[in-house]
Amino acid sequence: MTTTALPNEAALRRMATTDSTPVSSANISPLDSPRSSRSSTSLSSLASEDATVQKQAGEKKQLVDTYGNPFEIPDYTISDIHKAIPKHCFERSAATGLYYVARDVVSLATTFYLFNRFVTPGNIPSTPLRAGLWFLYTVVQGLFGTGLWVLAHECGHQSFSPSKVLNDTVGWFCHSALLVPYFSWKISHGKHHKATGNLERDMVFVPSTREEWATKRGYLLHQLDELTEETPIATLFHLITQQIGGWPMYLFTNVTGHNKHEGQREGRGVGKHNGFGGGVNHFNPNSPLYEAKDAKLIVLSDIGILITASILFLVGRTYGFSNLFVWYLAPYLWVNHWLVAITFLQHTDPSLPHYSADSWTYTRGAAATIDREFGFIGRQLLHGIVETHVLHHYVSTIPFYHADEASDAIRKVMGNHYRSDTKGGSIGFLKSMYRSMRWCEWVEPMEGATGEDAGVMFFRNRNGLGLPPAKVGKPASS
Repeated sequence: MTTTALPNEAALRRMATTDSTPVSSANISPLDSPRSSRSSTSLSSLASEDATVQKQAGEKKQLVDTYGNPFEIPDYTISDIHKAIPKHCFERSAATGLYYVARDVVSLATTFYLFNRFVTPGNIPSTPLRAGLWFLYTVVQGLFGTGLWVLAHECGHQSFSPSKVLNDTVGWFCHSALLVPYFSWKISHGKHHKATGNLERDMVFVPSTREEWATKRGYLLHQLDELTEETPIATLFHLITQQIGGWPMYLFTNVTGHNKHEGQREGRGVGKHNGFGGGVNHFNPNSPLYEAKDAKLIVLSDIGILITASILFLVGRTYGFSNLFVWYLAPYLWVNHWLVAITFLQHTDPSLPHYSADSWTYTRGAAATIDREFGFIGRQLLHGIVETHVLHHYVSTIPFYHADEASDAIRKVMGNHYRSDTKGGSIGFLKSMYRSMRWCEWVEPMEGATGEDAGVMFFRNRNGLGLPPAKVGKPASS
């Protein structure tokens, strides 16, 4: 079966001009294409090499994404989305939620027991083999730990059970055990959901604008379309740095969130900015990420982290810090990696738009996300968080075990506004991290766009991939 998740290889590296408008498939819905899974279609497949150019006097300029595919601003309502979802998909079960928590905890404990019982010098004299098996342990525990993180994420959205007390109790224990400040994350994550795709208010993976990207790197605007391609090694280095340090940097410095804190309604953001020493983090009750009423919850989150850190210190002192690293810290790094990878790929893709504050709406922002496919790992170990994220942004209170059915229902409403990339399954998911890093460096509006279309931003890059950056004239010398 042919996949429609990505444009063909010939299209990947073409340098389309911003006046080019592929029209041969402008009215095709992804739902009309064959599907190999519940989420195997994407607008990025609609590019056509033989598309003709339409430039008629007075005609509104057609928006296109980074691939060069036609883009239309979503025209349905959130009410349409809710009406399409079967009523039973909204039902939450405490027993079911607790079963999955128990399953993940037992999986973690069983793996720990089996490796400590059998992967020993007495049973396996070969040091390289034993080291390899312990590396496998860190990978497996990282996946189980990420699954537990996802269940705490369900708690934060109140999709775990009908009881808010149970949700927050389970969420606090599970996230604290993973060194995550539960309530602090819950509050900022809720704000992310309320402003997804909004360049001024979103809290997660807000891309740089053209101006911001150039300023950070010391370039002038007119130089961006003249820069040489970034080497693959440099791209890989940036990707590895993001995967290792992205999560703690986000918690401590809000590095990927918006940096417009002056508008915080209680005045907490005056003089504060993202980065170390900027006063914006997930541990300080006075952070502009929160309001005064949240202070007790932020402190409670910090207490959870301190309790876990104290237990880890005692374990390290008792059994050795090298053992602590293998038992807990290495799997913890894997959890961080998967969290950053999942979040990055949910919100970063050449087919996805971002919006200025004037052009953004909740419905548009929720559609600016993408479903992917991670096979057994995604659907079983990670509880479907990779495969049903578009639905999650429209109705975050639907539990993950109803998400596939609800996703099928809303695709009928979304039509060609629904995006997914499932090419290659699990391997494709991993490859898409590098691809998105290469394609998606900053966002800018399309040349010639007017009205609210001028507030629709798409990714651009200096690597010769997709639509090139807009030409900006060199400023006249004074």
